[in-house]
Amino acid sequence: MHEFTDVTKFFINTINNLKRKRISLHSPLEEIVLKGSGANLAYVDDRRDAKQRYDYDFWAGLHPEWLKNQGVEERLLFSKSQQFPDFLFKLRRHDNELVCGCLLELKDSKGGNIASFNSTLPTKDKSLEEIDVINGNDLVSRIASIKDAELAEEENYYTYQRKCFYLVRTHADTEKVKVSIIDGSFFETVPKEHLIYQMFLNVLHAHLKKKDIKLTSETLKQIEDALSHVTDQTIIASSQVIEKASVRPRLRIMAEVHSEGNPHSSFYPEISEGSFNLILQATPSVKSLEKELCSKTPQIKVFSIHHKRNGEHIVFEFKP
Repeated sequence: MHEFTDVTKFFINTINNLKRKRISLHSPLEEIVLKGSGANLAYVDDRRDAKQRYDYDFWAGLHPEWLKNQGVEERLLFSKSQQFPDFLFKLRRHDNELVCGCLLELKDSKGGNIASFNSTLPTKDKSLEEIDVINGNDLVSRIASIKDAELAEEENYYTYQRKCFYLVRTHADTEKVKVSIIDGSFFETVPKEHLIYQMFLNVLHAHLKKKDIKLTSETLKQIEDALSHVTDQTIIASSQVIEKASVRPRLRIMAEVHSEGNPHSSFYPEISEGSFNLILQATPSVKSLEKELCSKTPQIKVFSIHHKRNGEHIVFEFKP
């Protein structure tokens, strides 16, 4: 259950903020996160707006000179880094193991579709090591390691798999608004390694068809076997050195959400308009959360939805 500590605390705090009218379902998503997370954030991408618009000082209690010695220059203190992800929660330790520290990416849309993922594939988890490769620099991990303090000295700190969550809003400016914290499992219905390999395979077949190139089944099998090893997004996202080329190309994988992978779509009518939700894949640990969450927020409604491609998910729903 400790793997969900970050997100459940954020969920409960946000419900309390909604009840107290500190925010609404139409408030900026950044404001919702900052007011619901408090000091439990290890990374905030837009530290400028956090400070200027929402009076949230990400560096509170840390001296600028000390931060400079840690590799954080003054220009980075209150800037918009435009890196992935939007937020990281702080790590914790439980039974001598790293827990929590989840990733939170924001997706806001005026319509019913989820905004496209422009920098990376939505997945169940990611490590700081992978995040650095996706960004092409180590800014996120440098900042996170400062806020994670002594836990950043753990041997597996950069390879520790952080759970991914997505704060999604659809119909943002209407009464149909829905806001949900969505487990990455709702999007990663096949392993990302298979998804990447299949994507390149589809591109190959499309080119063969367009150019009317006929290959023997044996040759195709050999090519498919070779492409099956192209599975590592960190390698794909890194800059490539090509002999005699004056540029270093790199691929940025984007993703659009299929309607069956959108819990706010008509495929899942159980989720109400005007609601705030926490959507988690059904596991024994998640089902045990029900008693805890209901005791702290008795106004929430708990029910299951059946993901058309990835099985049962539990929805904790609150209607302001």
